[in-house]
Amino acid sequence: MMSDAFDYAIKKDIRNNPIVREVDRERHQEMWRSALVGGFLVLVLLFYAWQHFEQLSNGYQLEEIQAQRAEAEALNRVLRLEVEALRAPYRIEREATRVLRMVTPSEDDVIVIPRVMPVPPPPPSVVAQQQNGNGASGDRQDRQ
Repeated sequence: MMSDAFDYAIKKDIRNNPIVREVDRERHQEMWRSALVGGFLVLVLLFYAWQHFEQLSNGYQLEEIQAQRAEAEALNRVLRLEVEALRAPYRIEREATRVLRMVTPSEDDVIVIPRVMPVPPPPPSVVAQQQNGNGASGDRQDRQ
């Protein structure tokens, strides 16, 4: 019995180097097709993710720009109110009398200058007659 157990314990050295496997062309093509389809799906997924994250980024930028616009409009309203307050005739008169020490003129000091109205131009027919009349007589004298 011992000899039987001893036979099985010996490891036999088997060399498989001379065995060459043939390349299965169908399986090779199927592997490449699967790899291309997988690569295409990964590209589609990456493109979708890129668009999604760009949309999120643009949304955040839009909210930030809208907040800046609201701040600018509020500042614009405040500045317009300040300009209108500074343009008020009462304020200008008060500053002129207090700071610049100006005085209100009396009625004797006021000179009213009448507005000169421009003379309307003559009608075009009159202008044309005058030019034709002068030019025609001058042409006749030159020709003679």
